[in-house]
Amino acid sequence: MLSQSNSSSSLFHSTPHLLHFPTVAASQSLLRLPPAAANLCFTTLRLQSQFPLSLNRQTCRASSSMAATSQLPEDSSFLSSTELDGFADVAGRLADASGEVIRKYFRKKFEILDKDDSSPVTIADRAAEEAMISIILEHLPSHAIYGEENGWQCKEKSSDFVWVLDPIDGTKSFITGKPLFGTLISLLFKGKPILGIIDQPILRERWIGMVARRTTLNGEEISTRSCLQLSQAYLYTTSPHLFSGNAVDAFACVRDKVKVPLYGCDCYAYALLASGYVDLVIESGLKPYDFLALIPVIEGAGGIITDWNGRDLSWKASQDSKAPSFNVVAAGDRQIHQQALDALQWP
Repeated sequence: MLSQSNSSSSLFHSTPHLLHFPTVAASQSLLRLPPAAANLCFTTLRLQSQFPLSLNRQTCRASSSMAATSQLPEDSSFLSSTELDGFADVAGRLADASGEVIRKYFRKKFEILDKDDSSPVTIADRAAEEAMISIILEHLPSHAIYGEENGWQCKEKSSDFVWVLDPIDGTKSFITGKPLFGTLISLLFKGKPILGIIDQPILRERWIGMVARRTTLNGEEISTRSCLQLSQAYLYTTSPHLFSGNAVDAFACVRDKVKVPLYGCDCYAYALLASGYVDLVIESGLKPYDFLALIPVIEGAGGIITDWNGRDLSWKASQDSKAPSFNVVAAGDRQIHQQALDALQWP
């Protein structure tokens, strides 16, 4: 947990091929890093205390209890629990910094611009992403960054560790004063999300998912709920107008079978699913920065999230990577997930 002190003492102390986080109980063991990994990622890890976390806010350490559906990605044997906790502390600082920016602009007058794809962007989107980027560049300079607004940022063409940022997922909700958008923060290791945060800065709710950990909401463990039949399911999607082509009919096949279809929550719908209030979320055309942070959150709560063919969602970011579109289905348990896939009948 981050200290409340304003001193300039470092949170991270690095020695050759060994990383130590004094904020974690000394009884936890440290694993030695391969030289290449150490040289690439951990030679200059330093955190100052200019972004202290308030004790009455959500800090970023997930529970040590293991979620059965969340497993470490391959080749992650050198990542210790203490290292994951350290990355989570950094992610918490990113969410705090982004939240401060977003609250300053929420329900205020500002210019709304259109991006090349006609989606809206505001000064809040850009300033929040810049605030997060500056923290990563200062404290984890060897990590790469891929942001919705700024794309790839790294001296190298690729990196084992990549932070994927969406400062405001749900900009249309934000500009219309609806507090159901969220900041999405994920850390990828070799293309797999090992940490994810859904942060709602207005309601001050923070969902944290980490590999092999139980997902938390403001420090309390949460879990999805089971639903035996599609006919009893509560389904969310951001908007029925976001489906196109064959996806329109595929979504309709599920929508017509569920108990209650609901609309308009962006990433907040996935947070509600992780908390056990919703059974299904189905969407089309999501970019990697729209869903990568959701994966550890949902899986750590006992849920499942895949594409419409039931395949794992993954994306390996690099300097040359484009951000393709994905069709996504998330469910509280595997039974209702399979029923949704069967109804979608996606080729």
